This record gives sequence, C-alpha cells and structure tokens, in this order.
Amino acid sequence: MSLPLMPKATAVWLIDNTALTFEQIADFVGLHSLEIQAIADGDVAGGMQGLDPTAAGQITLDEIRRCEADPRRRLKMTERDTPQPRSRAKGARYTPVSKRGDRPDAIAWLLKYHPELSEAQISKLIGTTKPTIVAVRDKTHWNTPNIKPRNPAHLGLCSLPELEKMVQLARALTGTVHAPAPLDGEAPDATQADLPEGENPA
Repeated sequence: MSLPLMPKATAVWLIDNTALTFEQIADFVGLHSLEIQAIADGDVAGGMQGLDPTAAGQITLDEIRRCEADPRRRLKMTERDTPQPRSRAKGARYTPVSKRGDRPDAIAWLLKYHPELSEAQISKLIGTTKPTIVAVRDKTHWNTPNIKPRNPAHLGLCSLPELEKMVQLARALTGTVHAPAPLDGEAPDATQADLPEGENPA
C-alpha cells in the first residue's frame, strides 16, 4: 500500500482538520495509533506544520468525508494516472566478467564480416572500448595470436536481434546495401556466420 511522503505532517493535518479516528489516520499514514494519539496530545511532532494531503493529490475530500461517516472504513490513496519515468541504461553495455575474455573474438568477427559498423556501434553492441577495437584491428592486442573471429550473438555478448538491428542501422548510415563478400568460405550474414559446417540456423 502506498503511503504519504510526509506521514507525520500529514497526520498533523488530518488530526486538526478532520473527524477521522486515530486508527483511520494511523492506517493511512503508516504509523501506530498510539503515535497518532501522541501527536494529537502534543507529545510528538510538536510545532510541526500539517501537510494537506488533498492539496498534494494524495486523497480527496470526498474520501475523507466517506470515512468520517463510518469509522470502520479506511482511507484509500488516490490513484495517479501520470506515467512514471522509466530508467534508462547509460554508458556501454555491461559484460559479465566470465564473458569479457570473449570480446576480442567478437570484435574480430564484427570487423571481418561487418566493416560497416563504426567503433562506437561495436562498443555499444558488445560493451567494449575503442582502444580494444583498434588493438584487435591493428593486431596489437596482447592476445592477438589466440584471437579467433566468433559471432558475438553466439558468445552471449548480445542477442541476434540486437546484432541485426545494429548492422541494418550501420548499412543505412553508410549506404551499404549488401553484406560484404564471404571470406575464408564463411557466410557473412549475421544469421549464418560462425555456425558449424553443415548446420542450419534454427
């Protein structure tokens, strides 16, 4: 159940301006009824200015009147129709530690089969850095002898739809209509490359 942002200040206002019982007020603001009685007696929150929950849109006067007429009823918070903002992920994609060692292989695959992708797009897609991309491209990466081009979607560094979307975006920006020619006998298409020989994609 949702509670007022300032429970004690709200309780002060309800005590001073309504005929609600201590139990009703306590239930609404999330405090114990004995604490509400202490507020009413001036033992707690003395001098605190009350906060009008109707002005804050937390409850309506009609709801207060309904509960004043029947002590058994409980106040209900007004439901808000305003959509809550969605949090957005910022920065590069987070890559689990266990998969970070696979990123150079993924970078090599993307550079080989999708050169239309920019460094920024590769970085965003698999959560790597531009210096790492450059090192793999220039073969100055510390692990260059062991790097093997592998599809990042198959490595779990991104999903296949994410890969295809990024490739389509890159092709649109660069004016590339068709995928680059196959290299080393492997198909460059995002759905075909890096599959075992003779195996078809699901």
